[in-house]
Amino acid sequence: METYEAMKEPVLKVGIEDKVEPSKALVFGLQHVLAMFGATVTVPLAVGGAVNLSGSEIAMMIQAVLLAMGIATLLQTTIGSRYPIVQGSSFAFIPGLIAIGSSLGMAAVQGALIVGGLIEAAIGWLGIIGKVRKLFTPLVTGVTITLIGFSLADVAVKNFFNFYADPAGETIVRSTLVALITFLTTVFVALKGRGSLKAVAVVIGAVVGYLVSVPLGLVDFGLVESLPAVSVPKPLPWGQPVFDTTAIVLLLFAFMVSIIESVGDYHAIAAVTGSEITEERIARGIGSEGLACSIAGLLGACGTTSYSENIGVVALTKVGSRHVVQVGAVILIFLSLLPKFTGILASMPAPVLGGLTLALYGMISVTGLRLIKEKVEFNDRNTLILAAALIAGLGAPQLPPEFLEQFPKLVASILESGMAVGALTAIILDRLL
Repeated sequence: METYEAMKEPVLKVGIEDKVEPSKALVFGLQHVLAMFGATVTVPLAVGGAVNLSGSEIAMMIQAVLLAMGIATLLQTTIGSRYPIVQGSSFAFIPGLIAIGSSLGMAAVQGALIVGGLIEAAIGWLGIIGKVRKLFTPLVTGVTITLIGFSLADVAVKNFFNFYADPAGETIVRSTLVALITFLTTVFVALKGRGSLKAVAVVIGAVVGYLVSVPLGLVDFGLVESLPAVSVPKPLPWGQPVFDTTAIVLLLFAFMVSIIESVGDYHAIAAVTGSEITEERIARGIGSEGLACSIAGLLGACGTTSYSENIGVVALTKVGSRHVVQVGAVILIFLSLLPKFTGILASMPAPVLGGLTLALYGMISVTGLRLIKEKVEFNDRNTLILAAALIAGLGAPQLPPEFLEQFPKLVASILESGMAVGALTAIILDRLL
């Protein structure tokens, strides 16, 4: 997620350790849920659609995601950094999850998240975080984040025109209309909305797009009717985890990006709340995020990261209580117990998702480019590294499958990931030049 610009002077009305009366805590907690809800649900919708999961399977994944993110937020605010940090699904994991799910299956996704989460936890709790951060300079991080957005461009456009569900294009007119309305609504609220409305632009865009889709016949409510009213997500919904080396290595690049983003968020929330930022807090925060990712893998969910949007909510409301964030976590867990609710989300037509992600995925790339602009000096060395990493990251995934078969499986999997190729190119050149 995009790192929130830290405020110079904290102006909180409610501090990190302050308690809030239950009625107000519920309202503030719900606001945190709304701020992160659109983005965190977008990840399982995008992954599920791209790997051809059924509607009921996508609903199950959303249910698992809500539970996993609620647990992750509780961990972060108790044994983790103890900052008012909300954990949600990370966009950095989408390319890797789609690649692994499409080629090796969702069981391999589970295995990669479990192992990758344990590695991230070790990086945090064993104090390795400092050494890992040195590899990800602003140049490397900027290139990697930029390529995440670029690698998702085709997913956004295919959803926009409903390609996955209707490759023959029979619904292309209706789909395009819905996607445009969703996109324009989201952009309008994000740019023109006042106060807290901006924080829920994705939610408003999704609701408007969904409502427009219903009379156009793009929504199937059969899934909602077939799901029970209440149920508890079951562990390992995709079967026994498959621990594939190539899948684990591929997803580690997403973990590294998530770590760097989260460290930036810890600094931002410390500045906003006027709290002390220490290596110990950072280490505990990353350790808890890693544990949460492993739990997400066990539940069949997606990888987790800190959410910058919610740091913006803290700055806007001046309420920095971690107990309020914990109330938001309990709301997420409660929602995860309602399959019909997740079924409504899973029945969201692809064009609605396309309208939302056309801007969201682009913002990821813009965030990377802005980081490069603000933090990287454009001398000959850095320009060469940037140019080579971007071209390598954009070009490698274009290699045809029959050509990639000539490489060892691990190498072929890395070449299929623009983010991995770009990150490796930038890291190697940054160390050598």
